Order: sequence, then C-alpha cells, then structure tokens
Amino acid sequence: MNTWNRRGFMRHTLWQAAALAAGSSWVRAAESFPAKPLVLMVPFPAGGASDVAARIFAESIGRSIRQQVVVENLGGGTGLIAAAKVLNAPADGYMFFHGSANEIFLAPMLNTAARYKPGDFTLAAPTTESPIVLMVKSGLPVNSYDEFIEYARASKNGPLTYGTVGVDSMYNLMGDALAARLRLPFLHVPYKGGAPALQDLAGGQVDFAILPYQASFEGMAKQGRLKILTSFSRTLPKELAHVPLISQSRLSPDFEYTVSAGYFVKKDTPADRVAALRSAIGQALVNPEIRAKLELEGKHLRQPVASQVEADQSFHAIHQRLSALVRSVGRKPLA
Repeated sequence: MNTWNRRGFMRHTLWQAAALAAGSSWVRAAESFPAKPLVLMVPFPAGGASDVAARIFAESIGRSIRQQVVVENLGGGTGLIAAAKVLNAPADGYMFFHGSANEIFLAPMLNTAARYKPGDFTLAAPTTESPIVLMVKSGLPVNSYDEFIEYARASKNGPLTYGTVGVDSMYNLMGDALAARLRLPFLHVPYKGGAPALQDLAGGQVDFAILPYQASFEGMAKQGRLKILTSFSRTLPKELAHVPLISQSRLSPDFEYTVSAGYFVKKDTPADRVAALRSAIGQALVNPEIRAKLELEGKHLRQPVASQVEADQSFHAIHQRLSALVRSVGRKPLA
C-alpha cells in the first residue's frame, strides 16, 4: 500500500463515519438547500487549469446535491473581478468560488485595488495541490532547467520574457524570486489566465512561462510547440514521473512550490449550507473516477475535511505560507 492508500484509507474511513453520524442533519439541510442551481465562479478564462478542475468537480458536486452546478468563467485582475462578484452576491451558498492562493490570499495582500481581505471568504473545503511547471518556447536552444538558466545568464538580447496568469500571482512572485536569487533580468508579461499565456508561449511571443500544470501541456510538448523543463514540486504523481523535479537541478534545487486550491464561500454563509457543500466536495474527493480525472491533470488531492474547524486550520496555514513568500521578495503583505 502506498502512502496515500495507508493514510487515505484511515482518513477516508473516519470521514465516512463522521458523514454517516451527521447524515440525518445534513439531509434536513439538503431538503431546503439547494432549492435552485448553484454557480461555481472560476476566476480565469475557459481552458486553463482552474477551469478544467472546476468542471470535473462541478459534475460530481451537482450529482451529490441533486442540483445543477453552473460553471461561470470571469477572468481579469488576477482573480479580483471574479472574487468581487462572489463577495457582492448574497451570503446564501448559491454562489461559490474555485479559489486558489492567487485570488484569495495574494491579490488582497499585494494589490491596493483589492477591496477585500482573505477573511472575507470562508473555506468550505481544501481540494488540491497543483504542481507548477516552467516551460520554454520551442525555439529556445535548451533542454533542461539548468541549461535554461545558463542560457538566460549568457543572453545578450535583453531579458528573457515570461508569461503568467497575472501581476502579483504566485507565478509572478516565483519568477521575481527566481530572478533575484539567480541575478537574472527576467521581464514579466501578465495575462488574464493560463490559456492565453500558454497560447502565446506556443506561438513564441514569450520566452518561457510559469504555470500550474495541466494535461494539455503534454500534447503541445509532443507536437514540438513547447518544452516542459521542470516542476517546482517536491514529488509528482506517477502520471508526471517523466517531468524533472527542481530538486534535480544544481542551480536552485530547493526552490519548491505548489499552489493550493479549494472551494470558498462568502463569509457569514449559513453553517449548514457550508456543511452541505463540504459534504458534496468530500464525496468528490473520494470518488475513484473523479480522482483519476484530476490526477491525470497532475493534481494531488487533499483528504476530505470533516468540520469547519479543520477547514479553518487549512486556511490559516496557507495564509502564513504565502505571507512568507511575499516577504521573501521584499514585499509587505497588505492583508
């Protein structure tokens, strides 16, 4: 039995027991909620890593709550626009947010245009940790991360350009941190999401990109449209075993990062409705079919959380970790 199977079996068993014990109260809550379709807000355009994961989850959550879950994409502002729409909606649980470190934490920490703080959201349930990869355009004459860094150091054509999902996103901070650490003059090119950044990388408009992994990268790499040089993860699922880990590099082997995601609702959403969502999300996380789809996208799935206390602990842990990342690039968190 692998590590997940040993730990996951025990945790899954405990989670199921808790769910059964609370079953009657959850059923009573479900009788009144939801009485109409739910909206799952995705803060990036269709086709990116967040959108793919959200649509996989939406299908399962919809079956569990016996209502349609409509995925709505609203890109721009590194997630600020979509986050604001969720916070401007009633705190009734009918709109929930496919949020990550970028929109929930980093945007209000770094962007003065943000009119919210992390605590304006409640984490219903953490869902995944996603690997982050560095890819280069096909025309760049490098085939490994270390070769890429040496090429960047020797370049006489100005700074290499890199694409991310937006200004002050986790991937932008990583690029800045990497540039400062290795004394490289990278030039950031922000996009409204992963899909347009990927399109421009494949078209050669930017030299490299730092993005959360998704399975579509593999097909583009096989077509010779880009090269995947490294993952910043400590470990990878077997589906991604061919992608070199940053720990294998000699230039920055400890530069390890993943991006956390989960489902969030507006603060003060009734606790029974948050619990109903958490139960449906938990069912998706232990569904073998859903797990298989998400693992193909490179996701490491979190174990279901049994209570709001446990979800809150995860929320605060992510907040602390990202505050440290912000300070590492000489910035002071605003929230």
